[in-house]
Amino acid sequence: MHHEPLSILMSRAAFEEIGPGIGQRLGERPWRPVLLGECDEAARQAVNIALITRDVTGRSTKFVVGDTLAACYEVLRASTALRWVHTHSAGADRPIYAELRARGVAVSTSSGANAPIVAQSAIAGILALTRRFPALARAQREHRWAPLLAEAIPPDLEGQCAVLVGWGPAGRRIAELLQVLGVRVKVVRHQAVSAGPDFPTVTYDGLRQTLHDAQWLVLVCPLSEHTRGLVDARTLAALPRGAHLINVARGEVIDEAALIDALRSGHLAGAHLDVFTREPLEPESPLWDLPNVILTPHSAGHSQGNAGRVSGIFLDNLQAWAQGRALRNAVQ
Repeated sequence: MHHEPLSILMSRAAFEEIGPGIGQRLGERPWRPVLLGECDEAARQAVNIALITRDVTGRSTKFVVGDTLAACYEVLRASTALRWVHTHSAGADRPIYAELRARGVAVSTSSGANAPIVAQSAIAGILALTRRFPALARAQREHRWAPLLAEAIPPDLEGQCAVLVGWGPAGRRIAELLQVLGVRVKVVRHQAVSAGPDFPTVTYDGLRQTLHDAQWLVLVCPLSEHTRGLVDARTLAALPRGAHLINVARGEVIDEAALIDALRSGHLAGAHLDVFTREPLEPESPLWDLPNVILTPHSAGHSQGNAGRVSGIFLDNLQAWAQGRALRNAVQ
């Protein structure tokens, strides 16, 4: 019999959305919400579980932390009873998570919740670059009729080769969609395990050796000690001239200065970049004005349905946690 209720930190919006679901998953085990911004010091000290939803993170980045997220961090650091934190994001590379894990706090992510959306964004970037949409958009702004003929005619996407770095839920979905488009896919992943008979597979150490015939380098891997700076000047030089790059992973996976050089020189024909070494991207960054770049503000995974999918993962994990079972997407 559990006499002391579980204290769960969350936003008021999250409580109103999934409060009944929490009660259902915990059954007879008592619990109480600790609402961010509405709790006293005693409640802050007693938090056992924290749910960090998108409304808490808001527009914060790893480098610029907004007020609501900063207040959440204060509670996480203050609570000596904290045992587990679940985040809406697919990755856990914010410094706070390493700090909590060093204290023995379990951290789990919502990997998979936005995977279909990330995959759609990556494919949208590939299609837009293939079909010369940046050049067509410039011509439209200039009221200039510029058909895709002569030197502007695009190559067929079918039959091309994409090297996909990362084999999580989003990576697997991107591979499926690329196959539908007739693109050959090679996989680069952390584990020395085949991604399947249709996908030649190497580990991160073998990335450069896979690039000799790649028209596309698609990054969808987590940020880790193995992937930080993985795509440097030598890696970019290993791509054939005229290749393209898609980054829906993390900005720190790429040497950004080397990327800018490759784009300016024309060695890379173009890129779709959703993430950057520092976010928000500085106004003076050359990436804003490069004509062969599609730039989006870390939004590849944003969609209205994500909140519900995150809630589902958290509730499943809450039931598992209460029953002493392993957490889905636990950070190792």
